[in-house]
This record gives sequence, C-alpha cells and structure tokens, in this order.
Amino acid sequence: MLPPFKLERYFAQWEFTARYLLSSSDVEGWAMRDLLALADDETRKLWEGLTLGYTESPGHPLLRAEVAKLYDSASPANVLNTVSAEEAIYCLMRVLLRPGDHVIATFPAYQSSYEVARGMGVDVEFWPLRPAGDRWRVDVDELRRMVRPNTKLIAVNFPNNPTGALPSHQEWDGIVSVARAANCHLFGDEVYRWMEYDPAHRLPAAVDSYERGISIGAMSKSFGMAGLRVGWMATHDAELLARVLAYKDYTTICASAPSEILALMALRAKDKALARCMGIIKSNLALAEEFMRQHTRWFKWIPPRAGSVAFPEWLGEKPIDQFADELVRQTGVMMLPASVFDVAEPRFRIGLGRAGFAQALEELDGFLGE
Repeated sequence: MLPPFKLERYFAQWEFTARYLLSSSDVEGWAMRDLLALADDETRKLWEGLTLGYTESPGHPLLRAEVAKLYDSASPANVLNTVSAEEAIYCLMRVLLRPGDHVIATFPAYQSSYEVARGMGVDVEFWPLRPAGDRWRVDVDELRRMVRPNTKLIAVNFPNNPTGALPSHQEWDGIVSVARAANCHLFGDEVYRWMEYDPAHRLPAAVDSYERGISIGAMSKSFGMAGLRVGWMATHDAELLARVLAYKDYTTICASAPSEILALMALRAKDKALARCMGIIKSNLALAEEFMRQHTRWFKWIPPRAGSVAFPEWLGEKPIDQFADELVRQTGVMMLPASVFDVAEPRFRIGLGRAGFAQALEELDGFLGE
C-alpha cells in the first residue's frame, strides 16, 4: 500500500484555485497554436490525418527515433515511450526490484522515486544533498560507503527537484564508477536536463554513461508541455526494457495518439522549444535573486545551478507550513513547504517557470510587509 503522495495532494488542493503558483516545477505551458506553428511538413500531415485509435505500445516509431537523438549512444530500439515520466518510474521499480533489495536514492527528491520501492518492501537508503556555501553538494565517498552486496539500484535526480542541484562532471564520473563497481543499475531521473544555465555544466545522460544506466525524460519540464503527458525511458538493457514494456500492458498499454504527434513536432524543433522555456526561467531567476537579496531577514538563498526550481530556507519565526497556509489563503500565492518532500528543515520550493512569477513575488513582498 503506497502512502499519500504529499506533493500531489498539496497541489490538488491549491493548483487550480490559487491565483499565483509560486512553487510549480513546470514551465508555462505552450499555446496549441504556437506548437503547431513549429510543425514541419511531415508532422503537419500526420496531425491533419490523425485518427484516434490505439497507438503502438512502445511508442510511435518516429517519436522514439527523435527521443533517441537526445542521447549520444541510444537508438530507437533503446527507447520506450511512456505516459509521463511517472509511469516510467513506476513500471521500472515494479519490474526491477524485489523485497529485500537495497536502493540508494538522492534526497530530497520527487516522492515516487523512492516511495514506490519502499512500498514493495525494498530497503531504501537516502543519499543526502547538503547545502555548502553557494551550492548544494553531494559526497561521492559517502555514496561509495553506502553500497551493500544487495544494492540493486542507485537512483539519482539531476538537475535536482527541489534544490536545483547539479553535480560537477567529476562528481558525476564518481557516481558512475560507484554504480559500475557495485554492478547495479544507475537510474537517472533527467526530466530537468537541458535546463542547465551554463550548457558546459550539462552532465552526460545515464544511458550514455554506463552500460546499465537508465535515463528517464519527459516533455513536461524542459519543453514546457506537461499537458501532453509524454515521457520515456532509454537504456541499453534490452531485457529490462522488454520487461517494462510487458508490465506497461497493465497500466496504460499505449500513449495518446495526439500527444505523440505533438511531442514529435516539439522535439524536431528542440532548439526553439528549449530556448523559449529557458528564456522564461532565466528572466524569473534574475527576479528571484534580486528578491532574495532584498529579503535576507526572511530567506537564505542557495542559487540553483539548473532546472526550474530552487529550495530556499525560511528564517521567519512561524513554522513554514503555517506561513505557506496563511500566504495562500490571504493572498492566493501557493508556496510549497518542505514537509511535502519529507524534509524537516524550514524550506520551501520556488518555481521559476511560470509567467505570473513577478506578480507572485509582489504579493509575497506585500504579505511580508504586513
């Protein structure tokens, strides 16, 4: 029995009633007309001639081919399309793990990346991200010490949600070496990949780094198309991919036909799609940093290195859960407290991808003044 998904239950309460979402992890959604304007001749014809029947269970062949191009070493045969990254995570955990296995997972992180395993009777051990100076850091030596003979999976999420952390290339190489020495799978939740503020900081994908690496991606974050519900898994482990495909027969079977074609349009115009989303994020990041400089009495800011989220510390006297509740009820600004990530520290997630970000900060500023 899985426990309630705290983050999703919190969003269910406020996402469509609050005026301003200060803590969303996605980027402002595309207008359909703008996405259709990106279509090339082939995808335009596919869209206009689309029939609403079942689709191929592994995903549309053209879409799998386009996803494979996101990686250095993947072919379409290494890609399985899923309904969101969430389905990929769930199916992977159900297929790969058994009670008594040991999993090491970065923390904090999206709840399903560890809770699905725990719900199966798997021993999950957290590898913590810790604030150090002006960034969140990982300790590769600590990870190495955590490995056991029954370690089946190392699950990482970089760029990280909720901190915006991104290891260095040297640290990433260390993570890969630990997984290889343990002969376990390395699962990379990479839904925020391509959102590095400096492209030189972009890490190799898990599927490109290690023969037992598994990369999870989606259209939801980097591409600003959460409503498509299109995700994927990429790995060179053909036997594992086949087992996940068979398990998917019990979840969604196949994807939405319109969503697959729309995702194909976006991926073929990848540079334009990513540039639009990064423009929003970088603009809002500048606003957030200025706001935090002006409010050091209330907040301690650790700047993210990538992605659309950050995880500031709240310095006020009120508990952060109480502050967030009063804020949304009195101003309509939804702030996500750290407790939804099972974090006991007085932190909250801030989202950098929404168009109403400046107005949300204005409301927050007024509330602090009161």
